[in-house]
Amino acid sequence: MHCSHCRLEFKKEQLFLCVIDGVEHYFCCYGCEQVYKILHSEGLDDFYIKINNSALAPVKLSDNEDVGRFDADSFTKRYVKVNGAYNEIALIIEHVHCAACIWLNEKMLSRQHGIIKASLNYTNNKAVILFDSNIIKLSDIILLIRSIGYDAYPYDPLLQEQYAHKEHKEYYTKMIVAVFCTMNIMWIAVAQYAGYFSGISSDMKFILAIASLCLCIPALFYSGSIFWRSAYFSLKNGSLGMDSLVISGSSIAFIYSLYATFVGEETYFESITMIITFVLIGKFLERRGKKMAVDSLDRLYASIPVQIRVIRNNEKIFVAPEEVNIGESVEVLPAEKVALDGILQSDYALCDESSLNGESLPIYKKKNDIIYSGSIILEAPIIYTVTHDSSSSLIHTIINLVEESLQKKPKIQEQANYISGYFSASVLCLAFLSFFVWAFVFDASIQRAIEIAVSVIIIACPCALALATPIASVVGLGRAIEKKILFKEARLLESIAKATTIIFDKTGTLTHGALQVIQCHGLDNLNKAELQILFTLVSQNNHPISKSVKEFLKKYNADITETTLNNVEQIQGQGIIGSFDKLYLGGSLTLLKAYHIPFSDNLNLNEKILFCFASQNELLAYFLLEDILKEDAKENIHILKSMGLDIMMASGDRLAPVKKIAHTLNIDIFYAEQTPLDKANLIKELHESKKVVIMVGDGINDTIALAQSDIAIAMGSGVDTALDMSDIVLLDNKLSSLQQSITIGQDTFRLIKQNILIALFYNATTIPLAMLGFVIPIVAAASMSISSLIVVGNSLRNKNKN
Repeated sequence: MHCSHCRLEFKKEQLFLCVIDGVEHYFCCYGCEQVYKILHSEGLDDFYIKINNSALAPVKLSDNEDVGRFDADSFTKRYVKVNGAYNEIALIIEHVHCAACIWLNEKMLSRQHGIIKASLNYTNNKAVILFDSNIIKLSDIILLIRSIGYDAYPYDPLLQEQYAHKEHKEYYTKMIVAVFCTMNIMWIAVAQYAGYFSGISSDMKFILAIASLCLCIPALFYSGSIFWRSAYFSLKNGSLGMDSLVISGSSIAFIYSLYATFVGEETYFESITMIITFVLIGKFLERRGKKMAVDSLDRLYASIPVQIRVIRNNEKIFVAPEEVNIGESVEVLPAEKVALDGILQSDYALCDESSLNGESLPIYKKKNDIIYSGSIILEAPIIYTVTHDSSSSLIHTIINLVEESLQKKPKIQEQANYISGYFSASVLCLAFLSFFVWAFVFDASIQRAIEIAVSVIIIACPCALALATPIASVVGLGRAIEKKILFKEARLLESIAKATTIIFDKTGTLTHGALQVIQCHGLDNLNKAELQILFTLVSQNNHPISKSVKEFLKKYNADITETTLNNVEQIQGQGIIGSFDKLYLGGSLTLLKAYHIPFSDNLNLNEKILFCFASQNELLAYFLLEDILKEDAKENIHILKSMGLDIMMASGDRLAPVKKIAHTLNIDIFYAEQTPLDKANLIKELHESKKVVIMVGDGINDTIALAQSDIAIAMGSGVDTALDMSDIVLLDNKLSSLQQSITIGQDTFRLIKQNILIALFYNATTIPLAMLGFVIPIVAAASMSISSLIVVGNSLRNKNKN
């Protein structure tokens, strides 16, 4: 008998009887009885129809003593977000194994008073629940989930690394086993094919077949367990995909080969092993790409300070960002990163916001200006008032949006997978039809009918169709690597071929990303002492302008050294001063004005960045700096336009330099002073217009936009987070590689479509021949190999293109 809830089979005496509404039910345990009663009382008896009589795990009622922690303030601050008038929590639901589990959890949660909305993602078992905390406590939601046989714990991206590593290790082990089996079984196959044409004793033939069987079993049933699982759930949900065809063809060929081993016929164990291995390698690379996405999130989380300095009762104490209340005062020292958004209390602050806006110049802030989390404080300590908690500050918002974008990012399915859904069902039907017609209509022997059915399966085995995309992709990826272009996934070759719009970040993408001295005046007139004083001033200032001037001076005079200055002082947002035999200054025109040092009016009209060096009486030298355009930028923007692509620029820099770059490059659509959120919203708007968007960037500030785009491209000089978040990396940091990557994608996508047509034409002509009995299994295997070689040969045409 079966338990009325979990459907597992037991002896009748092991079950206990319970009458519910006049109907007898049998249960294996108290937990199953309680869950059944809950579902019945809620009118959710359809659950037992949806599970299609498949077995569930017996219910183990959890120890509910720990649920109090879900209502703790520390837990709420860390995991619960405010969403309008309600609270929102992301949970991982354990023991979810099928669509019925998804249905049951969503139904039970949605019916609960106080829960506004509940959605559960089957791919990662992540449930997002919107609830009214005034009506229902979070601990009550956990108890509800546990009451129906599941369990839940808070979703934490930092824990996802453990799961990704475990999955990566599993795929890697299975791939190694499959490759080992394939390499060894092919040596045996050489002897088998040689024996078929030149003769071989039955004993030796049997020994080789047994050896092949021993190598095929781990490849098919251990390494191939991923495909078995996928095929099972596809069949259960009423669909067939490439995994279904791989498993159906492999399993039928395996059963026939097993039979052929003991009757002296030809076996096909090597074909089975090869199919499993090649497709598994593709799956492994896909999982590896997902792990890199998890790693990039970890890098973003690692950039948030774990402790900050809060001023409470006139004392400075270290606490976690989650424990800081809105309205409290926080101190940040030079070179430290701001963890929470706030309002500046100090008179001034110099903030490096390059991780937010991508621009190399720091921003001068006055009292009551906004201080953003993620920025780095330069020059002097500051005190500011917190206005946003840890969950709503800018850097956390960026991380959350990146995470959501990675989850929602559409995955363009290969055309072969789309076709195989129909192709798989058709091939299986034709194979079984051939068997029944030959066995019962033509009165052929069962062995002959099996041979014909197996020939249909083998000749239609998805080698050519399965290789149509990967082989063309491998050749395209190899061509890209030769050009110093790294595609992280093969599917991106198809995606980039369909692109319609390119958005460029400015700094580090169209420009070199660092200030450079392009002109200097008066430097040759300085004596040795003055040169040393200038070098000392810029060496003691952390401002990027000072650093650029320092590097220029090192190249100007390799033997230059620092000297000793007295009364060195940083002047807020203006520069630095120090005394030697008299007062010397290094900084902006504002600093010269403050000390009444005369200078030419022409310097005021200069649009470039200016650094001045003066004594207390006169201007001695000045430097003009600029983030200069890359040498190949204009030519490649013109080529991209000629390819029919819409070109845009979105930068966090000021309007004047952005407008100048756009005018130089003939970019008609450009946006200045863009935050990371602005860039992401721009891409969303383009998606609403059905545009396929390429985003080209190089900094942390670009990560949201990179994640939101259809194809994310990072320059090789970019930060680690941008490189990890990107889909394509231009290793040589050249814009010409961007144009080449699009060309390679277009060439590869065209070959993929040709390969699919070749595979379908092959099947359309050979399957009828196999059904009519003109093809024996070994000829079917040979023709299958020939079709694969044709596909490979067509793909290799892409190898030698420029």
